[in-house]
Amino acid sequence: MIVIIDYEVGNLGSVQNMFKKVGAASQISKDPAVISQATKLVLPGIGRFDFCMQALQKSGLIPLLQDKVLVKKTPTLGICVGFQMLAEKSEEGQEAGLGWIPAEVKKFKSKADLKVPHMGWNWVKPVHDSNLLKNFGDEPRFYFAHSYYMETKVQDYDLLQSHYGVTFTSAIQKENLYGVQFHPEKSHKYGMTLFKNFAELV
Repeated sequence: MIVIIDYEVGNLGSVQNMFKKVGAASQISKDPAVISQATKLVLPGIGRFDFCMQALQKSGLIPLLQDKVLVKKTPTLGICVGFQMLAEKSEEGQEAGLGWIPAEVKKFKSKADLKVPHMGWNWVKPVHDSNLLKNFGDEPRFYFAHSYYMETKVQDYDLLQSHYGVTFTSAIQKENLYGVQFHPEKSHKYGMTLFKNFAELV
């Protein structure tokens, strides 16, 4: 069972609906007993970095998630701020990230021809092979809504890159840990393909 982690942050229903569209069973839960039995996990996130980290800390789920992700190697997908939380820290706040990815989150620099936040559709460029990227087709694109981006310290973990004033990491994989900066639940056929691929990971 895919469990979408409910720490009272994120588009939980939208994510679950997209899994339903691709025929994958999922459950929204904050119950440690349910999460401990999950075969896959999704960590969503919307809003400010500190708000999301504080909400996750308040949930009391971090030790369980560390065991599931780092010890039991459960396939896990972070989405948007849930992706940024995998890093060590963010320029958006003071809270430490989970530190599961050697990376920092930086703010886009405003320019006359560059609106921040970065909102709308943008291309993604695969830089490494992964089963998460199967059947993307030519020139895949996804829907973004963010003012901050991940800068990884180990580029071997980069799966996708995008460009918006700077070239930034838009998806990562480190063993069983995956993350995407964009919103696959808002990305129509491209998002459906990504969710289907994640559901089928072994």
